[in-house]
Amino acid sequence: MKVQELMTTHVESIKPDLYLRAAARKMKELGVGALPVIDGDRVLGIITDRDLACFAIAMGHDLNSDPVSKVMTREVITCKADQDIDEAARIMIEHHIRRLLVLDNNKGVAGFFSLDDLVRGSRELAGAVLEAATPVH
Repeated sequence: MKVQELMTTHVESIKPDLYLRAAARKMKELGVGALPVIDGDRVLGIITDRDLACFAIAMGHDLNSDPVSKVMTREVITCKADQDIDEAARIMIEHHIRRLLVLDNNKGVAGFFSLDDLVRGSRELAGAVLEAATPVH
């Protein structure tokens, strides 16, 4: 089964100069936990709800004046829409993450492939990703 068969295709993005509070509001309104940070047609990073909670708030950033670019994750782990889901799961396991930004052949955003998407294709693979992505306390 291919990533494109399960991925979420409607993906909103955010600009790097938007303030952190606006990013948090946009995530809440959309009901998502991550937004790609895009400038023009270039993916610069990704901002997650965890970035907002663990870095922006915990580190004392001003949510009303600090831009997304200050706390976004710059290393974006991606896959391609035509990859097999087992390969996407391997990438997620290797990087201990629960979602991948899916790129098209022109390196544009095609969608997100998340643990929730993977469950619909393979509960076994999803279990392995969940185990790898869950922090040990």
